[in-house]
Amino acid sequence: MSQPRVFVLTCVSMLAFAGNSLLCRLALKTTGIDPASFASMRILSGALMLWLIVRARGGAHQLPGNWPSAFSLFCYAACFSYAYVGLPTGTGALLLFGAVQVTMIGYGLWSGERLSAWQIVGLVLAFAGLVGLLLPGLSAPPLREAVLMLVAGAAWGVYSLRGRGTQDPARATAGNFLRAGIFAIALSAITRAHTSLDTAGFAYAITSGALASGVGYIIWYTALRGLKATSAASVQLSVPVIAAVGAIVLLDEAVTPRLLVASIVILGGIGLVIFERRKAR
Repeated sequence: MSQPRVFVLTCVSMLAFAGNSLLCRLALKTTGIDPASFASMRILSGALMLWLIVRARGGAHQLPGNWPSAFSLFCYAACFSYAYVGLPTGTGALLLFGAVQVTMIGYGLWSGERLSAWQIVGLVLAFAGLVGLLLPGLSAPPLREAVLMLVAGAAWGVYSLRGRGTQDPARATAGNFLRAGIFAIALSAITRAHTSLDTAGFAYAITSGALASGVGYIIWYTALRGLKATSAASVQLSVPVIAAVGAIVLLDEAVTPRLLVASIVILGGIGLVIFERRKAR
């Protein structure tokens, strides 16, 4: 695969991942859709899109995947939606990304991976940035929603860890989305008393599920074929930044000094861990 094509595919997939935060916040802030309905429509439309793509490739029979991974995927999507009821877009994306990376790095440590001195510094910085972002104050994010986003990030980290080494990630993701759809339907049934249907909100949810999630993951898996592992991890540092810039333009959200400092500390710390890991290898 040519490097220009890899670059374009990578940029598009990062825009798609950041788009999930923007679309969710946009729907919950400007339309009447409830978070459970948004999460359910996102999962179901993503499942349908992925199934159609895999079917077009001739591989829709006996989709791989498993129920624990599907439940992790569902927990991520549900907590993500409920968190964005009160979180600004950039703050939510930063908390999500930080929790994903800390979960995956923490698993590496638990599995016996050893960190260099600089990696330890980076991990401490990332933790400090997350704590600093959540400390009480006028610009602190609402605690309940912040905790939900951290849970969403941990769930996505677990899902990513469980999917490592998958031979066909596109088919596995399709299978897990289809299974997660069962949990999504159950969530909508349980919360039906609070259901609020909205045409614009549904459009945002379907766009998030079918395009930003379904098509976005397929593009990302294609780009991964031309990326080194460290490059793939490093480029994801751009997602919270893209989401924050998009929120300024589309949602008129302000970037507070606390968010700016926390972003530098968290992303810088995680970047240090990633780059030091590359040097060690």
